[in-house]
Amino acid sequence: MNAHTVSPEESGRPHALFLAGHPALDFLNTRMRVNAAFLDLLQSDEDVLIWLRQAGYPTPRTPRIDGRTGSVALLRSARRLRESVRSLVESRKMGQRGDPFILNSILAASRSYPQLVWRGPNAVEIETVRRQETAGSILAPVAEAAAELLTTADFDLIKHCEDDTCSLWFSDQTKSHNRRWCSMEICGNRNKVAAYRVRDRNRRPPTS
Repeated sequence: MNAHTVSPEESGRPHALFLAGHPALDFLNTRMRVNAAFLDLLQSDEDVLIWLRQAGYPTPRTPRIDGRTGSVALLRSARRLRESVRSLVESRKMGQRGDPFILNSILAASRSYPQLVWRGPNAVEIETVRRQETAGSILAPVAEAAAELLTTADFDLIKHCEDDTCSLWFSDQTKSHNRRWCSMEICGNRNKVAAYRVRDRNRRPPTS
C-alpha cells in the first residue's frame, strides 16, 4: 500500500494516515501520539465507517448496527478490536503468546458467504456478502487482515517508528529492509534535521 494521507470528509476531522503498508497496522495507527498526547481518530460509529471506506472496505449504506440506529456499538467494538490487535502485534513482535479471544470473537461474527458477480462482460468477481450487519460483521474484514498479518508476516519487518515521540507501526517493504520512520515527512526529516544540528554543534570549535 502506498503511503498517503486521506483528507477529512468533514470540516475539522483529523486526517487518517495510510502509510503502514498493511491495513491492520493502519487500523492500529488510528490512535496516535500527537504533541505528547494521544489522539484517537475513532470518536463515533460514523468515524469507524468513514475509516473503513477510506481503507477500501465495504460498508453498509444505512447501517442499523446491532438493531440500534445512532448507537456507539460499532465504535466500542472497533476500539476493542484495535487494542486486541495492538496487544497481539506487540506479543508477536516480542516472541510471546498473545490472547486472541477478542479477535476470534470478531472473526466468528463475520457471517459471510461468497457470491459470484459479473461487473461487465469480461469482469467477474467474488463478492463477500454479510448475512447480518452487526458491529462484528462490519469489522470482520479488519479482523481477517489482522489474522493474516499475525500468521504470515515476517515480524522482523513489522516495526515501530524509531522516533521517541511517535506511536505508529509499519511494515518495512523497502528492498534493503532499513526503513526506520513511519514516514520521512512526519518523523524522518525532523530526526535528520536534529541529527545534523548535533553534528554541526560538535564540529564547531570551542569558544574561548
